[in-house]
Parts: sequence; structure tokens; C-alpha cells
Amino acid sequence: MNQQTIKEGKTLAIVCYFTFVGALIAIFLNLEKKNPYTSFHVRQMVGLIIMLIFSNVVEKYVNSWTGTILGTITVGCWIYALFYAIKGETKLIPLVGEKFQQWFHNLGN
Repeated sequence: MNQQTIKEGKTLAIVCYFTFVGALIAIFLNLEKKNPYTSFHVRQMVGLIIMLIFSNVVEKYVNSWTGTILGTITVGCWIYALFYAIKGETKLIPLVGEKFQQWFHNLGN
């Protein structure tokens, strides 16, 4: 990915990490441009949203401590991904980032 592509998509990539609404804004604004940098980060954020929902379900219905730990891991992954979006890099979230890219490959393509 070249620097011009990153520069053009950086703002939307950062916006997508600010709540579910930010992800929706980034998805819809990227529909026409189809910037690969933005698309990469949108897929990561959609995966993080699903991780957060999963951790909340686990916390409520399975085990409070396990859900809290999963939620903390999700927040850590969110900080990691946001940091690299600001930095202008496409770093996968450890362990699950590659899966997010595969599962959500239709977002932004």
C-alpha cells in the first residue's frame, strides 16, 4: 500500500474506531472511494465490535469474570488497532486480525 492511499484513507480509518456509529460512517463514506487502507481498518473494527458483544454476552450469561477479561482484551485490541491507524500502518490485531480480514472481506471491496 502506497503512502498516497494511506494519506487519503487515514481520516476515515481513525473515525471507524470511534464507536459503532463511527464504523458505520466509515463504511458508508468508503463505499465510493474503496480505499484499501480504510477498508482494512473497517474490517478490524467490525471484528472488535463483535468481540465486544461476545464479551458482554459471556459476562451476563456465562461468567462475570470471564466476560470482564474478554472485555478488557477487546479494549486492549481496540487501543492497539487505533494506534496503528493513527500511525498509518496496517497491523493485524494479534490472533484474530487475520480472521477478521477473511470474514469481512466484502466490507470495502
